[in-house]
Amino acid sequence: MFTPEKTPHERRLALRESLNSPTITKLPGAFSPLVARLIEDIGGFEGVYVSGAVVANDLGLPDIGLTTLTEVANRSRQIARVTNLPVLVDADTGFGEPMSAARTVAEFEAAGLAALHLEDQVNPKRCGHLDGKEVVPRDLMVRRITAAVRERSDDAFVICARTDAAGIEGIEQAIDRAKAYADAGADLIFTEALYSEEDFARFREAVEIPLLANMTEFGKTVLIPAQRLEELGYNAVIWPVTTFRTAMGQTEQMLREIAQTGTQEAWLDRMQHRSRLYELVRYDEYNQFDQSVFTYSVDTYSQTFEK
Repeated sequence: MFTPEKTPHERRLALRESLNSPTITKLPGAFSPLVARLIEDIGGFEGVYVSGAVVANDLGLPDIGLTTLTEVANRSRQIARVTNLPVLVDADTGFGEPMSAARTVAEFEAAGLAALHLEDQVNPKRCGHLDGKEVVPRDLMVRRITAAVRERSDDAFVICARTDAAGIEGIEQAIDRAKAYADAGADLIFTEALYSEEDFARFREAVEIPLLANMTEFGKTVLIPAQRLEELGYNAVIWPVTTFRTAMGQTEQMLREIAQTGTQEAWLDRMQHRSRLYELVRYDEYNQFDQSVFTYSVDTYSQTFEK
């Protein structure tokens, strides 16, 4: 009940198999363990994504590298614990320099995650769709990836390299970086903040290893459906903040209405029903387990301890 049926290794193998299949790997973002459970329950998704921006924002912080390895690892562990789907986590810049990136891999493997991505921004980083980003020299990012790959204890654990260079140095430089990161051992390349289908196609034509596309809202990238990304040759797609933005948007509207009317009644048909919540948290399964082990009666207790 308290752990997934599939082991971390099995989930990592499942992610690798999905990335190498002809169909695109779809990974919605989960801002809580229960959302990860919902993603699995709905079906049609091959994994779960944990956004560094969402972890920071949920703590009331901007996405500027303020969260710690411990905070992100703890939240990711909670999410990985409730789902049989593989979980990919945003590891920012590796929370420091190359040795910190190595430790990050060790912590995330121990947390049961299937994959992480490291980015080539300076530390502390900025949101990938904001202006004013800076990237580290290519050689430094190669050292981050090399350290991460060397520390990996399970060869099935996926190490993804994200490059933010397209909007800073140009798409050709970003492609060159991606090739260098692949040579350093990255299994997957995350092409951040590309603008158009043409940019995505250009990247796909130039880079041989699997590619991940970020379909975040309100950013620099045009929103492209998963099927079209698959046609362009992309292997994975994330919607990192979609569930979080939807939940916050609806919650804000509901609170404003309650502030005005003093009741939530108009929102009842837009809420998840108690019965559905109980399905997701497997209330009956826990109840049956509890009844199977909580079997003593007052008479049995007295007879046992009065002897």
